[in-house]
Amino acid sequence: MSGSDLVIVYHRQPFEEVEVDGRVEFREHKSPNGIVPTLKSFFQTVDRGSWVAWQHVDELGQEPEHPHVTMDDRHGTYEVSRIGLTPAQVASFYHVTSKAALWPVLHSFALNFDAQAADWETYREVNRLFAEAACEQASDDALIWIHDYNLWLVPSFIRQIKPDAKVAFFHHTPFPSADVFALLPWRDEIVDSLLACDIVGFHIPRYAENFVQVARSLRGAEVAEKVAVEDGLSPHGMALSEPEVTTKLRYWDREVRLDSFPIGTNPTLIRKVLGERAAGEKGFEIANELGDQQLIVSVGRVDYTKGTIETLLAYERLLERRPELHKRIKLMVTSVAPASGMTVYDETRHEIEQQVGRIHGRFATLDWGPIMLFTTPIPFEELLSYYRAADQCWITPLRDGLNLVAKEYVASKDPLEPGVLVLSEFTGCSVELPDAVIANPYSHESLDAAIDHAIDMSVEERANRMARLTASVDHYDIEHWAGHILTQFEALRSR
Repeated sequence: MSGSDLVIVYHRQPFEEVEVDGRVEFREHKSPNGIVPTLKSFFQTVDRGSWVAWQHVDELGQEPEHPHVTMDDRHGTYEVSRIGLTPAQVASFYHVTSKAALWPVLHSFALNFDAQAADWETYREVNRLFAEAACEQASDDALIWIHDYNLWLVPSFIRQIKPDAKVAFFHHTPFPSADVFALLPWRDEIVDSLLACDIVGFHIPRYAENFVQVARSLRGAEVAEKVAVEDGLSPHGMALSEPEVTTKLRYWDREVRLDSFPIGTNPTLIRKVLGERAAGEKGFEIANELGDQQLIVSVGRVDYTKGTIETLLAYERLLERRPELHKRIKLMVTSVAPASGMTVYDETRHEIEQQVGRIHGRFATLDWGPIMLFTTPIPFEELLSYYRAADQCWITPLRDGLNLVAKEYVASKDPLEPGVLVLSEFTGCSVELPDAVIANPYSHESLDAAIDHAIDMSVEERANRMARLTASVDHYDIEHWAGHILTQFEALRSR
């Protein structure tokens, strides 16, 4: 059997695994939203495609019960190769090394970095297993597309096994400045692996430029090409703006291409869901529950980078300084708990729950609850109805690679009932969405002023801002991102 033309390497599986009458079935994800369906759509562009992920096994070296699965869904037919990882390997590689050592550095939280907690040997070994599985599936000149920082070392292993393969890498996180990245004791090994790629992708130009500085200062790479950043990505005026971006690096005798292009959401799908009867019924139910209250939504997961605590404290300050808003507004916060075993976020989870309880206890009355907290995921279709109903959406991460929630909120709004987006200037999408009310979540004064502006904003200003936000979200949608990536890959294959 010939190898695959495109191999996607991602720790997440591209299907749901369910047991029916004692038999395992593999089904397409229920939710049509998210990055996984988009990645699978790339299989439609090649004759043969494969996906490499992990699956839990009981013992070291053991194969999963179904190591190779052939999927046939709306994206076509493709192979899924699963490497077996024990609970101890997953805990070490993902829960500890990736989340306790790499995640805080990527998000510039130096004080949360714990090099001693990391098990770099296990991280390296797991990356080697992913690389070997990818090469086993790939033709000699295949394109192997690797996703995210927990697989940083996969490119170097692939180069050793299949030197003629085309290797692409995409970062879903921020990439920090050179001085912060230098905290990592394994920095040279990581950078050498990324420089073994043919193309390295980032959401926005700032992250690409941070990587360029790392590659130049640590490994002596040279800038081979630099271009002006397009206007749609705010080259000036924002905290994460960059007027120019490097598109090619030269390292020894190799050319490494860099790409910076933000992932989009799916406005067509969102509006289709909101046009269905179930969404209308949910919207009616939400409206009845709210009455005359304005709804503010803040959606994220338990993570100290997401700014949930900053949001809660800003809401408390709002209720303190503007008592006339009591019984007129309600904050809905979703802070989804991490997977079992992810203890690095325990302290954050406890603090979020305590702050919600304290604020609710301080301001609630018999006929008004000022705040709602959801700690389990809300189904995508239902969440869209809350977005549609929400007068405001507060997205206040201290650092975020992109943040698709902000885009989903914009895509969900009815032009006749425009909402207001309050957005941290340290989210990647802020350079795409300058017409949001931009705030610095580290500053009480800045965040409070943004919230007051959002509450007091005229209908005309809301409509004008939301129209411009919608135009950006519609332009930089998921299909536009996929088309852009496909163009990059075609250029790569033709070299």
